[in-house]
Amino acid sequence: MLRIMPVGDSMTIGSAGEHTWRYRLWRHLCTTYGAPFALVGPRETLYDKAADAPTSHAYADPDFPRAHLAGWGEGWQHMAPLIGEAVRQARADLLLVSLGLIDLGFYTNAEQTAENVRAFVAAAREANPRVGMVLLPVIPNVRAQTDTGFAAQVALFNDLLAKTAADLDETRSPLLLASTPSSYDIHNDTYDGTHPNESGEHKIAAAFADAMHQGWDLGQPYGH
Repeated sequence: MLRIMPVGDSMTIGSAGEHTWRYRLWRHLCTTYGAPFALVGPRETLYDKAADAPTSHAYADPDFPRAHLAGWGEGWQHMAPLIGEAVRQARADLLLVSLGLIDLGFYTNAEQTAENVRAFVAAAREANPRVGMVLLPVIPNVRAQTDTGFAAQVALFNDLLAKTAADLDETRSPLLLASTPSSYDIHNDTYDGTHPNESGEHKIAAAFADAMHQGWDLGQPYGH
């Protein structure tokens, strides 16, 4: 059985009342993968905005494997110390990672964030030397439209992420760089300029699904 762990920030954990891209991808793989798989991870909840805590179980459709390693306001620097134990405990085979916006927005510059990517990869491989990873570039949010310095850092980090994925790729532990959804529009695919709405969830799920299909012949191209 392929054990897949979604890893990410607020765009991955989602908030109360949402489906999440994790759900969209699960539905897609159920019809296209053709072999047993599971979503795994140490957490299961959504973020509750009213409580300002990740305590909600109010998924729009809770009937799916909700496990993940994602957190509201968490980035590469937060997940790098956690990923080894999470991979060991969940026996994860494949990590689908969407991180970086929080790091660049509040904690680290592009070069420092890329170093945290390397630390994350090293820790994941120490836990499972054959773990595979799909890395999604940072999708610029509404801040990038008015803050040119932030936009430049996002662009630089995405370049560094591509180079890091190429440098660290190994046959036994492959790294795959997904493509940022080409049609992603923060005015139409988010509800606040950052967090995905229904169409945004589908497009993020598609980015991971299409990368896995194109890179590893896993599953099929994404379709609603």
